[in-house]
Amino acid sequence: MDKYFTYQGIRLHYTLRGAGQPLFLLHGWGCDGKIWERISAFLEQHFQLYTFDFAGFGLSEEPKQVWGVEEYTRSIEAIAQSEGVSNPILIGHSFGGRVAIVFASRNKTHKIILTDAAGVKPKRGFTYYRKVYTFKLLKRLAPIFLGRERAEKLIAKRRAKAGSSDYNNASPMMRAILSKVVNEDLCHLMPKIKASTLLFWGDRDTATPLSDAKRMESLIADAGLVVAQGAGHFSFLEQADLYYRVVRSFLSKEINK
Repeated sequence: MDKYFTYQGIRLHYTLRGAGQPLFLLHGWGCDGKIWERISAFLEQHFQLYTFDFAGFGLSEEPKQVWGVEEYTRSIEAIAQSEGVSNPILIGHSFGGRVAIVFASRNKTHKIILTDAAGVKPKRGFTYYRKVYTFKLLKRLAPIFLGRERAEKLIAKRRAKAGSSDYNNASPMMRAILSKVVNEDLCHLMPKIKASTLLFWGDRDTATPLSDAKRMESLIADAGLVVAQGAGHFSFLEQADLYYRVVRSFLSKEINK
């Protein structure tokens, strides 16, 4: 069932299927709720399954202001309140893991599965900051020396060459939001999570490396890590059979009620 909810003047899309313990599926950046189709067919047989399109993705409208993880989390909390949902299970991938972390740090949460989740601020060296500040300087000086039209072409060319695909494929608003959320460190919230937490990670994940998972495991009181050998940032798709078995085992008590 397709459903819509208006939050801060924007229309948010989500689907509701199944019955039982509520379970939220929270997708990563650049994706939408459809990314969960392989596992959702199983989950909807046992749970009241909510699959969200975050603002700016899928069938949900873009935010009208630059949101951070806080605003994205509040939008999910608002939908949960409108649906009368409490104590959900959360499954989050990448950016969806950020929202799951914030949500679980301040709301009663039954269980959590963080899959190649973001939330640990990356360690960056001199080369990264040199590129960032060189690009900022270029944006400021190029219009002065080259004129606006030539400067815009040069900046677009440099951005396409140096920026991530997520950044290059985004609208101006979503680029601004991405620039904000990728720098948010959520480690201070992880000790506040009381729910039993499963960490499922690809050992070849370069977007959110395995070291992030180990950091989360050390900060979340009740957490355990499963490593998918040979998998990258989309380990739940690359090792779908393993992911299915691990999720089924972790949620076995809820499934067998």
